[in-house]
Amino acid sequence: MNEPPVREGDVLAGKYRVEKVLGVGGMGVVVAATHLQLEERVALKFLMKDALDSADAVARFAREARAAVKIKSEHVARVIDVGTLETGAPYMVMEYLEGRDLSQVIQFQGPLPPEDAVEYILQACEAIAQAHVLGIVHRDLKPANLFLIHRPDGTAAVKVLDFGISKVTPAKGSSSDNAMTRTRTVMGSPLYMSPEQMTSTRDVDGRTDVWALGIILYELLCGQPPFTADTMPQLCGLILSGPTPSIRAVLPSIPPGLDAVLRRCMEKDPARRYPNIAEFTGALAEFAPRRARVSIDRVARVIQSASMTTSGVIVASTPGAQAQTGGSWTDSKLGIDAKPSRKAVWVALAATAVLAIAAFFIARRGQVPVEATVVLPTPVPAAVPPPAQVTPQDPMPLAVPPVASSVANPSPSAQGNGLREAVPVPAKPEPPRPAAKRPPAAQHTAATAAPAATPTTKPSDLFDDRK
Repeated sequence: MNEPPVREGDVLAGKYRVEKVLGVGGMGVVVAATHLQLEERVALKFLMKDALDSADAVARFAREARAAVKIKSEHVARVIDVGTLETGAPYMVMEYLEGRDLSQVIQFQGPLPPEDAVEYILQACEAIAQAHVLGIVHRDLKPANLFLIHRPDGTAAVKVLDFGISKVTPAKGSSSDNAMTRTRTVMGSPLYMSPEQMTSTRDVDGRTDVWALGIILYELLCGQPPFTADTMPQLCGLILSGPTPSIRAVLPSIPPGLDAVLRRCMEKDPARRYPNIAEFTGALAEFAPRRARVSIDRVARVIQSASMTTSGVIVASTPGAQAQTGGSWTDSKLGIDAKPSRKAVWVALAATAVLAIAAFFIARRGQVPVEATVVLPTPVPAAVPPPAQVTPQDPMPLAVPPVASSVANPSPSAQGNGLREAVPVPAKPEPPRPAAKRPPAAQHTAATAAPAATPTTKPSDLFDDRK
């Protein structure tokens, strides 16, 4: 193991005090440090002295910083600053992460529950989807580069690390980016490399990341990668031409549908894999916990905001462009950067105002004054006793008392139903009526023995001017 070039207490770049060394590799070192002015803990990554002689190592270091700072995702370790140390070594300052990577999680906990494993992969897909939209292919996805932290609310979150060997497409990168990766240079971790990456590291696209994510999910579920061998040639032979393993042969409890998703990720021919990250996350939706559905929605929106080539490399969308993802997004109209002209906006606002004014005056013309409206309850028929018996000798029936021609107060039942109080209506004076002749005493007694008829009033009679 290489000796770290710094010690606890050293001050780097005049403002970062080293707290402890987090890791040392063949080309670089990562330390935990504290910003002296801000009193903020950060992670500082810089190259070893021997690596400074390699132009490729320096270029990859710079590429990692550029790629990470472009991807605006919760699931990518944020780059805060870059610079050069007194020794001439470039460095980058990143957010400090507390937790462990997924390779350590498997080592200490063993295989993960399917829901947790799928959720972690979906969170990683959020970061990879944004990278693909920017034309960046990671090319080194593995459990050690997926770091598991816990948010302030206690929920778990995955951070994608190490974009050092990422590939930038010509549309987004420079000629130096493409020349840096030569066809004969093997870059990446063999256990998670796709067949096309083993044969030509330069000629890969987003589908090589889909392969790696499928391999990682397989390992999270059963504790071991799908392709293992004693030697590197044997491993390469299995990946290039060996049979695609089924996870159900190792873990029969895995649903057949999830096994089918993994087998499609590990197709030797890239054209037979999922064409993009959105298709992959959509296939995992059935096996994801409800809390992870937000990741599927975010990936779909990211991919919908870009147009894709048939090879799975995403490029920024142009107005009127449509996604080409094998039929999944072909019906979506893209062009999210297109903005309506100022003239069109003012015309739309003016038309809306005219319609609103016209509707107001039309409503005013057709409105009935409230004071001219009388709302009466629907009369309920009451049981009326039979009329008094009148003998043929009686020249005329008993006189019925005149009905009041105004409604002063509605019935209590009407008020209780929320109806408006009836407005008094002036009653017309009625002409005097001749007094009714009283029948003979015997007949009168017989007629009045029965109860008097209850007077009833129809609403229409209250306003009949003919009375």
